[in-house]
Amino acid sequence: MSESHPAAEPCAPEQLQKQTEDATTREPAPGPGPAPDATPSDPAAVPDVEPKPEPEPEAQLPPLTPEEFRVYNRLADQMDYFHNHFRSIHSTLYQACLSNRRPAGMSLKQFLDEGLRLVRYLEAHHSIEESHLYPLLARKMPQFKQGKKGKGKKEEECELLRQHQLIHEGMDEFEDYIRRCKKGEVEFEMGVMKEKMEGWEGVLMKHLDDEVAELGAETMRRYWSLEEMRRIPI
Repeated sequence: MSESHPAAEPCAPEQLQKQTEDATTREPAPGPGPAPDATPSDPAAVPDVEPKPEPEPEAQLPPLTPEEFRVYNRLADQMDYFHNHFRSIHSTLYQACLSNRRPAGMSLKQFLDEGLRLVRYLEAHHSIEESHLYPLLARKMPQFKQGKKGKGKKEEECELLRQHQLIHEGMDEFEDYIRRCKKGEVEFEMGVMKEKMEGWEGVLMKHLDDEVAELGAETMRRYWSLEEMRRIPI
């Protein structure tokens, strides 16, 4: 008959807590493996990393007929028509600043009014885009989506709208300088006007190109049918 042993007495709460703390703070015995930050010298010991799958190529669309291209490229053509007008006015002003000479036969008042005309045209053009054209295109095209406020956050604006904002920030200073010159508050200087144009010239020219590219036939055909394209106003 086996010898019976008395049951172990339960530990007091204070003693049990101390044993638990000792067990959690005691350092583990060093093992035979390398230190956690050690790099295996054998390349075969490095576990294989599964490569990321390559994105599927876009489906190849059939070539457009001349008539289909004309319909799909209509917005780009009309937009480029407006943009070339803006480029022309901007070039007249900027080249005058570079040469330090107004165009022949143009008075200072006419020259300053030409600057304000560029401002008015761009403001009206962008206002129509943001109120009518962009929201319509954004139904299918994320590159025209406007950010919306909600729950304390604001969705990121699309690149074209971000360009609008940068253009108007620089254009506001440009307009303010011209108006102060017209009022006689400051004396007009070509060098100062040149500085007021250079701050937003780059983003303006990039925007004029980017917007037309986004409206090109090969882009639009991926989102819209021919009948839908015919109904889009501009």
